[in-house]
Amino acid sequence: MYKFFQKISVLSIALSMFVVSAQAQIQTPQASPAATISQSIGLGKATVEYSRPALKGRKMFGAQVPYGKVWRTGANKITNLVLSEEMMVNGQKVPAGAYGLFTIPTATDWTIILSKDANMWGAYEYKQANDVLRFTVKSEKLAKKQEHFTIEFTDFTPSEASVAISWENTLVKFPIKNDADARIMADIEKKMSATEISPATYSAAANYYYDTNRDLNKAYEWASKVVEKDQKFWTYYLRGKIAAKIGKCDVAVSDATKGLAMAKEAGDDSYIMNHQKVLSECKGK
Repeated sequence: MYKFFQKISVLSIALSMFVVSAQAQIQTPQASPAATISQSIGLGKATVEYSRPALKGRKMFGAQVPYGKVWRTGANKITNLVLSEEMMVNGQKVPAGAYGLFTIPTATDWTIILSKDANMWGAYEYKQANDVLRFTVKSEKLAKKQEHFTIEFTDFTPSEASVAISWENTLVKFPIKNDADARIMADIEKKMSATEISPATYSAAANYYYDTNRDLNKAYEWASKVVEKDQKFWTYYLRGKIAAKIGKCDVAVSDATKGLAMAKEAGDDSYIMNHQKVLSECKGK
């Protein structure tokens, strides 16, 4: 019985020490906090998951980060580039998936590496045999020193964006493209052959043809079907902007005038400016 109580006492002391130890721990901000950024590109999404170290007065490239050696591209766990579907990275097809983003910096350019190894801690066990893609880009000099390591998406278009990596006085960028035009056109063709076509479908197809400068007469026809069923300031703008572009300024001015009055009543500043732009384009024609 004595031994039993002795064991209980030892266990209680151990638990008490654990609780005290846990309570004594101090929570502080991470030296290299984690960050996640995402960008829709085409019909897909690209995501970068990384950690953000700071310079803290240190010389980084060519010193803390040696030139000519594989780098984890940040701190802690290897930086990841996650693609929701197949995309073109620097002009090369890369399947959907998560990839380790390694780099090899030099004074004038960086080698960008996408690796199958996405869960590695640091670059200590990097294997070139697991590369999915490797290419070199020129580095640029920043006008202002960047204290915190930063990855962001820049140079947006509907189907492309650049991944920009900057730190200290250095910037490098590479493009990611997801050109979904063929898929969108196939979808438009399929939906336009249906027995019943909604105004939303006509509107989306007309807008896409307008944005990509395709058959604008066809876009005008679809936009007219939208206006026939739904007279709103945004439907008048849809047809008005297309009419102005193909020289049907009588229709454009009529639609913009009606839409402008409705937009003013609704207090929608954006559409007020849109309709005024259509009127300006057709002024004197």
